[in-house]
Amino acid sequence: MTMSDPLGDMLTRIRNAQMRKKTKVTTPGSRLRERVLDVLQAEGYIRGYSQLEEDGKAEIEIELKYYDGQPVIREIERVSRPGRRVYASVKNIPRVSNGLGVSILSTPKGVMSDAEARDQNVGGEVLCRVF
Repeated sequence: MTMSDPLGDMLTRIRNAQMRKKTKVTTPGSRLRERVLDVLQAEGYIRGYSQLEEDGKAEIEIELKYYDGQPVIREIERVSRPGRRVYASVKNIPRVSNGLGVSILSTPKGVMSDAEARDQNVGGEVLCRVF
């Protein structure tokens, strides 16, 4: 069965695992998912991730992060969906919760956070936002 929104599926798996207070969650592997996880790790929202291979299929195991028993990620949602793509120029990159959260963008220079995109003066597709 093919998936129409693989990134949305990964975000939902993270959200569901945090509601159940899980320490790890697995998701099918892809380069886009790895780049998004790189940004989440660099911003301190997850502990890390590792690549696994089960039955010849690549999987990613994500280690979730908690602080005082509460998940570090309070809110994570998909912005640009397969049915409605959302693009932003460098001047219009959205700020999440007055700069406390992060927007993750797919730019011509790779997947990066909103602050990094502003520094490199590049816009792109707004994949998701995290707070």
